[in-house]
Amino acid sequence: MYRKLFILNNNRNVMSSLEELRHSTAHLLAAAIMKLYPDTKRTIGPAIDDGFYFDFEFSNPISEADFPKIESEMKKILQSWKSFEKHELSSAQAKKEYPDNTYKYELIDEFSEHGKKKVSFYKSGAYWDLCKGGHVEHPSKELQYFKLLKVAGAYWRGSEKNKMLTRIYGTAFPSKKELDDHLLMLEEAKKRDHRKLGKELDLFIFSDLVGPGLPLWTPRGSVIRREVENFIVKEEISRGYLHVYTPELAKVDLYKQSGHYPYYKESMYPVMKIDNEELILRPMACPHHFQLYLNKSRSYRELPIRYAELAKYFRYEKSGELSGLIRVRSFCLADAHIICRKNQAASEINNVLDLIEYVCKVFGIQKGDGYRYRLSLGDRKDEKKYYKNDKLWDEAEDVLRKVLKNRDVPFFEVGNEAAFYGPKIDIQMKNFSGKEDTAFTVQYDFVMPERFNLTFINEKGEDEKVVVVHRSSVGAIERIIGLLIEKYAGKFPVWLSPVQVVIMTIADRHEDYANKLKDELLHSGIRVEVDSRAESIGRKVRDHQLMRINYLITIGDKEMQSSELAIRTRDNNIINLSRSDFIKKVKKEIDDKIIN
Repeated sequence: MYRKLFILNNNRNVMSSLEELRHSTAHLLAAAIMKLYPDTKRTIGPAIDDGFYFDFEFSNPISEADFPKIESEMKKILQSWKSFEKHELSSAQAKKEYPDNTYKYELIDEFSEHGKKKVSFYKSGAYWDLCKGGHVEHPSKELQYFKLLKVAGAYWRGSEKNKMLTRIYGTAFPSKKELDDHLLMLEEAKKRDHRKLGKELDLFIFSDLVGPGLPLWTPRGSVIRREVENFIVKEEISRGYLHVYTPELAKVDLYKQSGHYPYYKESMYPVMKIDNEELILRPMACPHHFQLYLNKSRSYRELPIRYAELAKYFRYEKSGELSGLIRVRSFCLADAHIICRKNQAASEINNVLDLIEYVCKVFGIQKGDGYRYRLSLGDRKDEKKYYKNDKLWDEAEDVLRKVLKNRDVPFFEVGNEAAFYGPKIDIQMKNFSGKEDTAFTVQYDFVMPERFNLTFINEKGEDEKVVVVHRSSVGAIERIIGLLIEKYAGKFPVWLSPVQVVIMTIADRHEDYANKLKDELLHSGIRVEVDSRAESIGRKVRDHQLMRINYLITIGDKEMQSSELAIRTRDNNIINLSRSDFIKKVKKEIDDKIIN
């Protein structure tokens, strides 16, 4: 959401929003582009959460090296912009303003309902453009603090069937300080980018031969993944979950029955025909888990049943939407499906949120600051996307809303974001740059019990329908690790670090001693390596500090004679401890999952 702010204009307070400010600056960008590159075709320029963008079709490519020239022209044009004036034109008149611009023609037809009504234009200075409105009142005073950020490719209207355009991103703020602070944050975000750190720290790679969106985990990255997986499986089992394994593909019939095939068909991979059967890679595991439940008759005494799985999924993502580990085509979800009675649903959802909040606490992610709750509702009018049963939708949404209200947590509601089988609570997690991604979900499902006839025998000996709570505890393993890389800037807490200790030798004669110490640490469950390279200690320290190693131990003649270890921390502090005390210290940090 765009926050409201007061901007001082002509010694009076005028209410403007960041959305209006940034959309107005997008007009300013387009005006400069049309002045500098008059044969360019302009399209649209909306405000977005952290700035704005404008899409153009250039006759010759431009790059970020052109930004200083464009920004200079924007500042020059801004001097003549006193206000935004609204004008209305007929569809035919509007099209005359854009010779040979099929993009604008499409928008004019859409806005005018194919000529049935006039469309609005807004003029400032000598520039005007098709626009529905939403601008600042005094552009020359309010649009002074802006910055162009990057160039990217973007298909017209987001469809790969359309032409690729050039998208220029920028941002704008009401004050120089806010702009400077934002730019500093973006610089820090670049340093923390998990794609950059993943390569520097040797955690994961992508291979053109394997394919986009398909990460390969290195030995170091696999340690982090294994620790996260072991942590969540152990925690879930302690909370009554039954961990299972199910296949990564299934007959298409399974997903036709669940309804996923028509609803998610565009996100699924093509059908494979084998032995006269049609198989497909799974995008989710809930139908598999239902088959486990249906294996035998169930009594009310067995409920709730909580099936959990570290399940491998495959979903088609457009190449332009892939983003490191955050958005991939193959991922592992810490998934679960809780099959319960309707009167158990609220309690089970609360238990799920308890688990999620505990997981976030372990990772050092603070509620309210690091994540917040979103209640995602369905659109009752959209019968193509959502299962039609208003009564069940009302009941399900009421359960989730009451759970959130009773927990007294900040949440907001968004329409048309539910799963087709019911509403959900999305846990929206922020990365360092402030962008939100859905990290975990809790979904109330009243559709699958009908489609799979999921029942139990109640106290009266009668069949009764269950409800299903779908949930993820740490979300997709890939996504949560990507978020954690950025949160920690690669400086993982000891329990997650791929290598927790490095022992550095000064000379060859110290290697046997170092290896004996290594074996002692390994037997204590500490991940350790020996660096016996023929390099100076100073060089070794720099190399391992770049790899964010938690503890460095130097072994030379003096250290071999001492009863204590000289230990350099990641923050460059030196501590002296006996072997046993050092092992106890590291083990405590691992066992208690201390964030240091």
